[in-house]
Amino acid sequence: MSFPAPLSSYPRNIDILATQFSMPRLPELIRRFLYDQLNPDAMQPGSDVDLGECPTLHGRFYIFHSAVAQFYAPSNISGTSGMYSERIRATPSWFGGAARNDCIFVSKDPDLEGMGGMHVTRVQFFFSFDHDQKKYPCALVWWFVVVGDAPDEDTGLWIVEPELGGDGEQVQSVIHVDSIVRGALLVPVYGDMFLPRHITFSNSLGAFSTYYVNKWADYHAHEIAF
Repeated sequence: MSFPAPLSSYPRNIDILATQFSMPRLPELIRRFLYDQLNPDAMQPGSDVDLGECPTLHGRFYIFHSAVAQFYAPSNISGTSGMYSERIRATPSWFGGAARNDCIFVSKDPDLEGMGGMHVTRVQFFFSFDHDQKKYPCALVWWFVVVGDAPDEDTGLWIVEPELGGDGEQVQSVIHVDSIVRGALLVPVYGDMFLPRHITFSNSLGAFSTYYVNKWADYHAHEIAF
Protein backbone atom coordinates (compact mmCIF):
# COMPACT_ATOMS: atom_id res chain seq x y z
CA MET A 1 0.00 0.00 0.00
CA SER A 2 1.42 3.38 -0.93
CA PHE A 3 0.40 7.01 -0.48
CA PRO A 4 0.80 10.01 -2.80
CA ALA A 5 2.41 13.21 -1.48
CA PRO A 6 0.78 14.40 1.77
CA LEU A 7 -1.71 17.25 1.56
CA SER A 8 -0.36 20.57 2.83
CA SER A 9 -3.82 22.02 3.51
CA TYR A 10 -4.29 20.07 6.74
CA PRO A 11 -2.74 20.88 10.14
CA ARG A 12 -0.01 18.54 11.41
CA ASN A 13 -1.16 18.55 15.05
CA ILE A 14 -3.47 15.69 16.02
CA ASP A 15 -5.60 17.74 18.43
CA ILE A 16 -6.20 20.40 15.79
CA LEU A 17 -6.99 17.69 13.24
CA ALA A 18 -9.50 16.10 15.62
CA THR A 19 -11.23 19.47 15.98
CA GLN A 20 -11.22 20.08 12.23
CA PHE A 21 -12.76 16.65 11.57
CA SER A 22 -15.20 17.04 14.51
CA MET A 23 -13.80 13.81 15.92
CA PRO A 24 -12.85 14.28 19.57
CA ARG A 25 -12.06 10.54 19.88
CA LEU A 26 -9.50 10.54 17.07
CA PRO A 27 -6.43 10.84 19.36
CA GLU A 28 -7.81 8.03 21.53
CA LEU A 29 -8.40 5.73 18.54
CA ILE A 30 -4.84 6.32 17.33
CA ARG A 31 -3.38 5.65 20.79
CA ARG A 32 -5.29 2.36 21.02
CA PHE A 33 -4.09 1.41 17.53
CA LEU A 34 -0.52 2.20 18.57
CA TYR A 35 -0.89 0.02 21.66
CA ASP A 36 -1.78 -2.94 19.43
CA GLN A 37 1.17 -2.24 17.14
CA LEU A 38 3.63 -2.13 20.04
CA ASN A 39 2.08 -5.04 21.95
CA PRO A 40 1.14 -7.69 19.36
CA ASP A 41 1.13 -10.48 21.98
CA ALA A 42 -0.89 -8.62 24.62
CA MET A 43 -3.71 -10.49 26.34
CA GLN A 44 -6.13 -7.64 25.65
CA PRO A 45 -6.51 -5.56 22.47
CA GLY A 46 -5.99 -1.84 22.62
CA SER A 47 -9.74 -1.27 22.42
CA ASP A 48 -10.18 -2.91 25.84
CA VAL A 49 -7.24 -1.60 27.88
CA ASP A 50 -7.25 1.52 30.03
CA LEU A 51 -6.34 4.52 27.91
CA GLY A 52 -3.58 5.36 30.36
CA GLU A 53 -1.74 2.20 29.23
CA CYS A 54 -1.68 3.41 25.63
CA PRO A 55 1.28 5.41 24.26
CA THR A 56 1.03 9.17 24.07
CA LEU A 57 1.23 10.80 20.65
CA HIS A 58 4.06 12.99 19.47
CA GLY A 59 5.22 14.26 16.13
CA ARG A 60 3.43 15.37 13.00
CA PHE A 61 0.45 13.86 11.23
CA TYR A 62 -0.14 13.77 7.47
CA ILE A 63 -3.48 13.37 5.67
CA PHE A 64 -4.00 11.69 2.26
CA HIS A 65 -7.09 11.54 0.05
CA SER A 66 -6.15 8.27 -1.62
CA ALA A 67 -3.87 5.25 -1.47
CA VAL A 68 -2.77 2.64 -4.00
CA ALA A 69 -3.33 -1.01 -3.10
CA GLN A 70 -1.19 -3.67 -4.75
CA PHE A 71 -2.30 -7.28 -4.57
CA TYR A 72 -1.61 -10.60 -6.23
CA ALA A 73 -4.26 -11.61 -8.74
CA PRO A 74 -3.54 -15.08 -10.17
CA SER A 75 -5.96 -14.64 -13.05
CA ASN A 76 -4.31 -11.40 -14.13
CA ILE A 77 -1.19 -12.31 -16.10
CA SER A 78 -0.23 -8.71 -16.83
CA GLY A 79 2.36 -7.07 -14.61
CA THR A 80 5.14 -8.61 -12.56
CA SER A 81 4.09 -12.06 -11.30
CA GLY A 82 0.41 -11.22 -11.65
CA MET A 83 0.50 -8.12 -9.43
CA TYR A 84 -2.44 -5.72 -9.77
CA SER A 85 -2.93 -2.22 -8.36
CA GLU A 86 -5.90 0.07 -7.78
CA ARG A 87 -6.45 3.45 -6.19
CA ILE A 88 -8.70 3.66 -3.13
CA ARG A 89 -10.16 7.09 -2.46
CA ALA A 90 -11.28 8.89 0.69
CA THR A 91 -11.82 12.50 -0.29
CA PRO A 92 -14.22 15.18 0.99
CA SER A 93 -15.02 16.18 -2.59
CA TRP A 94 -15.03 14.04 -5.73
CA PHE A 95 -14.67 16.15 -8.90
CA GLY A 96 -16.00 19.16 -7.06
CA GLY A 97 -19.07 17.33 -5.79
CA ALA A 98 -19.92 15.23 -2.74
CA ALA A 99 -17.45 13.20 -0.72
CA ARG A 100 -16.20 9.81 -1.87
CA ASN A 101 -15.26 7.20 0.74
CA ASP A 102 -14.48 3.82 -0.80
CA CYS A 103 -15.03 0.44 0.83
CA ILE A 104 -12.20 -2.06 1.24
CA PHE A 105 -11.47 -5.67 2.08
CA VAL A 106 -9.32 -5.98 5.21
CA SER A 107 -7.43 -9.19 5.96
CA LYS A 108 -8.74 -10.97 9.05
CA ASP A 109 -7.10 -14.39 8.75
CA PRO A 110 -4.80 -15.07 5.77
CA ASP A 111 -5.15 -18.82 6.35
CA LEU A 112 -8.89 -18.74 5.56
CA GLU A 113 -10.25 -18.48 2.03
CA GLY A 114 -12.79 -16.04 0.68
CA MET A 115 -14.95 -13.98 3.02
CA GLY A 116 -14.03 -16.28 5.88
CA GLY A 117 -10.70 -14.47 6.06
CA MET A 118 -11.95 -10.95 5.30
CA HIS A 119 -13.55 -7.94 6.96
CA VAL A 120 -15.32 -5.21 5.01
CA THR A 121 -14.82 -1.59 6.05
CA ARG A 122 -15.25 1.90 4.61
CA VAL A 123 -12.37 4.38 4.67
CA GLN A 124 -13.01 7.75 6.30
CA PHE A 125 -9.50 9.04 5.59
CA PHE A 126 -5.89 7.95 5.21
CA PHE A 127 -3.07 9.36 7.33
CA SER A 128 0.41 8.64 8.63
CA PHE A 129 2.41 9.60 11.70
CA ASP A 130 5.77 8.91 13.32
CA HIS A 131 6.35 7.32 16.71
CA ASP A 132 9.80 6.53 18.08
CA GLN A 133 11.32 7.12 14.63
CA LYS A 134 8.98 4.65 12.95
CA LYS A 135 6.33 5.65 10.42
CA TYR A 136 2.81 4.25 10.69
CA PRO A 137 0.65 4.52 7.53
CA CYS A 138 -2.97 4.15 8.60
CA ALA A 139 -6.63 4.47 7.73
CA LEU A 140 -9.57 5.46 9.87
CA VAL A 141 -12.43 3.14 8.94
CA TRP A 142 -16.07 2.37 9.63
CA TRP A 143 -16.75 -1.34 10.25
CA PHE A 144 -19.29 -3.74 8.78
CA VAL A 145 -20.07 -7.25 10.05
CA VAL A 146 -21.23 -10.29 8.09
CA VAL A 147 -24.88 -11.29 8.45
CA GLY A 148 -25.20 -15.06 8.88
CA ASP A 149 -22.60 -17.71 8.21
CA ALA A 150 -23.19 -18.26 4.48
CA PRO A 151 -23.92 -16.22 1.34
CA ASP A 152 -27.49 -15.23 0.51
CA GLU A 153 -29.32 -18.17 -1.10
CA ASP A 154 -30.96 -16.10 -3.84
CA THR A 155 -27.96 -14.05 -5.01
CA GLY A 156 -24.94 -16.04 -3.85
CA LEU A 157 -23.59 -12.83 -2.30
CA TRP A 158 -22.50 -12.27 1.28
CA ILE A 159 -24.52 -9.70 3.21
CA VAL A 160 -23.02 -7.26 5.68
CA GLU A 161 -24.46 -4.64 8.00
CA PRO A 162 -22.91 -1.68 9.84
CA GLU A 163 -21.33 -2.70 13.13
CA LEU A 164 -22.91 -0.53 15.81
CA GLY A 165 -21.41 0.42 19.15
CA GLY A 166 -23.19 0.91 22.44
CA ASP A 167 -24.02 4.48 21.44
CA GLY A 168 -25.83 3.27 18.31
CA GLU A 169 -23.17 4.75 16.00
CA GLN A 170 -21.17 2.75 13.47
CA VAL A 171 -17.94 1.48 15.02
CA GLN A 172 -14.75 3.24 13.94
CA SER A 173 -11.13 2.34 14.48
CA VAL A 174 -7.65 2.89 13.07
CA ILE A 175 -6.01 0.12 11.01
CA HIS A 176 -2.57 -0.29 9.45
CA VAL A 177 -2.70 -0.04 5.66
CA ASP A 178 -0.76 -3.31 5.39
CA SER A 179 -3.99 -5.08 6.40
CA ILE A 180 -5.85 -3.67 3.38
CA VAL A 181 -6.26 -6.20 0.57
CA ARG A 182 -8.08 -4.16 -2.10
CA GLY A 183 -11.25 -2.18 -2.75
CA ALA A 184 -14.71 -3.64 -2.13
CA LEU A 185 -18.07 -2.75 -3.68
CA LEU A 186 -21.20 -2.82 -1.53
CA VAL A 187 -24.70 -2.80 -3.02
CA PRO A 188 -27.70 -1.92 -0.81
CA VAL A 189 -30.22 -4.66 -0.10
CA TYR A 190 -33.19 -2.77 -1.51
CA GLY A 191 -36.70 -3.23 -0.21
CA ASP A 192 -39.92 -3.10 -2.21
CA MET A 193 -40.42 0.67 -1.92
CA PHE A 194 -39.30 3.49 -4.21
CA LEU A 195 -36.09 5.19 -3.14
CA PRO A 196 -36.36 8.75 -1.78
CA ARG A 197 -34.87 11.38 -4.06
CA HIS A 198 -32.23 12.34 -1.48
CA ILE A 199 -30.51 8.93 -1.72
CA THR A 200 -27.36 9.34 -3.84
CA PHE A 201 -24.04 7.55 -4.31
CA SER A 202 -22.53 9.73 -1.59
CA ASN A 203 -24.97 8.83 1.20
CA SER A 204 -26.31 5.39 0.24
CA LEU A 205 -23.77 3.55 2.39
CA GLY A 206 -25.33 5.14 5.45
CA ALA A 207 -28.96 4.88 4.38
CA PHE A 208 -29.61 1.10 4.35
CA SER A 209 -29.51 -1.52 7.07
CA THR A 210 -27.80 -4.25 5.01
CA TYR A 211 -25.59 -4.49 1.91
CA TYR A 212 -24.48 -7.15 -0.55
CA VAL A 213 -20.73 -7.65 -0.99
CA ASN A 214 -20.61 -7.57 -4.78
CA LYS A 215 -18.33 -10.35 -5.99
CA TRP A 216 -19.36 -9.55 -9.56
CA ALA A 217 -17.66 -6.14 -9.49
CA ASP A 218 -14.69 -7.64 -11.36
CA TYR A 219 -12.95 -10.97 -11.57
CA HIS A 220 -10.49 -10.03 -8.83
CA ALA A 221 -13.36 -9.40 -6.40
CA HIS A 222 -14.88 -12.73 -7.46
CA GLU A 223 -11.67 -14.48 -6.39
CA ILE A 224 -11.90 -12.85 -2.96
CA ALA A 225 -15.57 -12.64 -1.98
CA PHE A 226 -16.76 -16.14 -2.83
